[in-house]
Amino acid sequence: MSRIEEILEKAAKMRDGEKNGEKSRRISPPGSKVPRVVRQARIENPNLVTIVDPDSLISEEYRKLKSMVVKLTKMDDFRNMLMVTSAIGGEGKSVTSLNLAITLAQEYDHTVLLVDADLRQPSLNDYLGIHSEIGLTDCLVDGVGIGSALIKTGIGGLVFLPAGRKVSNPGELLSSNRMREVVIELKHRYPDRYVIFDAPPVLPFAEVLSLGAILDGVIFVVREGVTPEDNMKDAVAMLKDTNVLGVVYNAAETVLLSGHYHYSHYYQNR
Repeated sequence: MSRIEEILEKAAKMRDGEKNGEKSRRISPPGSKVPRVVRQARIENPNLVTIVDPDSLISEEYRKLKSMVVKLTKMDDFRNMLMVTSAIGGEGKSVTSLNLAITLAQEYDHTVLLVDADLRQPSLNDYLGIHSEIGLTDCLVDGVGIGSALIKTGIGGLVFLPAGRKVSNPGELLSSNRMREVVIELKHRYPDRYVIFDAPPVLPFAEVLSLGAILDGVIFVVREGVTPEDNMKDAVAMLKDTNVLGVVYNAAETVLLSGHYHYSHYYQNR
């Protein structure tokens, strides 16, 4: 059978399938270059201050965080693959991931890929006002090409990879060889782009350690009044095999300093 005959036969089978009520699904091979979907983000959540209130002091704090991240990652070997996590959840890791990604993407020199890798409780879709039928899980399970799952947000150079459809084994997926292949593919495809993974919290889910170990750096978020000290110590101890770049102290009380109210956080190199 010639190549043309094979294609015609395949097309006929697809048409017959659709007539019988079966929906065909377009799957691209891993690494294929498919035009990205362009969807304008609709930011309404007040926690994304770098969009809704870019002139605020809190936005300025995120810009300081961005400057420190750039300083720590612009080495001879660009450390562009970063993970943001926390100890137990509810500490602001997703908001930190988003505001950091936005501040980086708003700069002329930086483009950013933000990955919703919290497959157990994805939230970035809602923050960005973007809803997609495919994402990371579809790339891991079905072999959907990364390029066909990426979404341009319209926010500077920010591109978004959603979590994708819900699966019953998110832990196994993040720890899988396929996840490692995806990380390598993203690093080589975008060697000059920051790739930020919003990961699950550390203490409840062991797969975070697997993901963190194959990335270039980890940003750990703690929230004032929420993260118990023992949990913070246990989580940092569990991350010993990863490269923890520093800690973001989130939602700290405002303090009066030199006549102005300042939102405070710190970010320290270990």
